[in-house]
Amino acid sequence: MDSESDSSRMLKRLHRSHMHDAALDEVFIVLSVGASLIATLGLLANSAAVVIGAMVVAPWIMPLRAAAFAILLGEVQLLGRSLRTLMVGVVSTTLLSLVLGSLADLPRFGTEVLTRTTPNLLDLGIALVAGGLATYAKLRSDAVSSLAGTAIAVALVPPVCVMGLLLSQQQWTDAAGAGLLFATNLLGILTGGLVLMAWKDPEFRQVFRRSHLSAASFTLTGLLLLPLGSSFFNLLDRARKDNTRDMLQETIESFLMRETLTFGDRESVDVERVDIAWNQDPPIIRVVVRVSDPALPSFKQVSAVQEAINRRQDINFRLVVQRTAVDVVGPEVAPNPATPATEQLLSPAPEPEQAIDPTESDVNPAEEDLRVDSKPLRLPDLQQKAPTLR
Repeated sequence: MDSESDSSRMLKRLHRSHMHDAALDEVFIVLSVGASLIATLGLLANSAAVVIGAMVVAPWIMPLRAAAFAILLGEVQLLGRSLRTLMVGVVSTTLLSLVLGSLADLPRFGTEVLTRTTPNLLDLGIALVAGGLATYAKLRSDAVSSLAGTAIAVALVPPVCVMGLLLSQQQWTDAAGAGLLFATNLLGILTGGLVLMAWKDPEFRQVFRRSHLSAASFTLTGLLLLPLGSSFFNLLDRARKDNTRDMLQETIESFLMRETLTFGDRESVDVERVDIAWNQDPPIIRVVVRVSDPALPSFKQVSAVQEAINRRQDINFRLVVQRTAVDVVGPEVAPNPATPATEQLLSPAPEPEQAIDPTESDVNPAEEDLRVDSKPLRLPDLQQKAPTLR
């Protein structure tokens, strides 16, 4: 009897507390409007710190946590109260951000907006954990300090602000992506809270098994797996391709930057930058060089380097060199006298490196080895084949 009485008192206490959390009062409205303004302005300014501040201020996780409690116990009245409060916050935030976006009329948005348009399974996982922690903080008063961190981890207000900003610029597809992120966070918090309560208390566990609302919440969350899973696997595929491209580019850059004798001696040719245009077929390697001799590098030298690169890769590249002629100016200075100090600091000048002779035209570049002192030039960075692009 005492156990049942304690359990009943706990449920009544939690019910009263959640009814208070779900109330549409002045505090909720002021905090929601303030968080919406901060988040929208932070998104327009592309400031992550400002957006994080809005996450801390936003009170939405409280009615959402009350909704999880109502779903578990089948409290339709509490559920309706929670969803009404949350809906007022969502609609007002969307309209506010839409108006601010129309007034700002930015030509394009920054990364803080764009990164919230492609949710994936990782976002759902974060929301599930955050929902469980938010509910745990409600059940254990000594864990309430984690609530602010939970609000930051799973943001509810910023995705809605992003949706409003994108709607103001008629970017419907990206706005739908931001809406999907909000739905992911919403259902993730609900489901995470349900699981935590069922795990924490045996009585909640029994109710959880019989609750039709809990089953509906899990079903809706499961439906999110389709679009989120597709986005996640696209992210993995893109990351693998980017990694392969980066490895190839580093290998080619290392060869071109360190083995500059392939274009001429280092005093005549200086490689400044190497870029690869992967949207072309074959990909184009663009090399920017500074030269003191406007005739270098010659077409034959560029062809030879291109062949050297392609022989060691699984795909063919096209090499394009942009050369900028510079004049080297400096007064003549007499050599330093031979003293112990100069002998210690100065080393003998190295032998000049031989470059490919641009006047030789009777050799086929495709069959030519790049040579230094009549020995084949070894390219240590290209000895092993880079990974094949898929």
